[in-house]
Amino acid sequence: MQVVVDDRLLIEELLFGLGRRNAEINTTSYWYYRACRAAVVGAGGHLSGPFLALPKAEQERAISSMLRLPDKIGLPEPRFIVPIMVSVANRHSSLNVLNLEAVATAHLLGAVVWLSPKGVDGVLPSVLDAEGVNWELVAPS
Repeated sequence: MQVVVDDRLLIEELLFGLGRRNAEINTTSYWYYRACRAAVVGAGGHLSGPFLALPKAEQERAISSMLRLPDKIGLPEPRFIVPIMVSVANRHSSLNVLNLEAVATAHLLGAVVWLSPKGVDGVLPSVLDAEGVNWELVAPS
């Protein structure tokens, strides 16, 4: 099963594992950027909090892991994503680029989108529904 994880669940997968081995995990460029920014610059919010909770040596390993995204995490090629983003933007003109990329990536991969609790608070779930893209709420540990 192909899945696309949001930034918080990407962090969870890299630090602790999501525990769902039947899933091929992918993310988007913007969610990957936000996760890396939280790891390196973190201010203690919901994205950087998991890094700050680690012992210093483990924190450094985790940050290094974020900056060298493991091959086991898929990151689809933008040359295939961008045309789909434009098509989605034509149908949902108010979406920001982060959400457009998420919808387009899910379409390209035929994937289910896994959203953390904060991820379901915005407009993305309703757009995923309108686009016929399955999504699930997945709570990090």
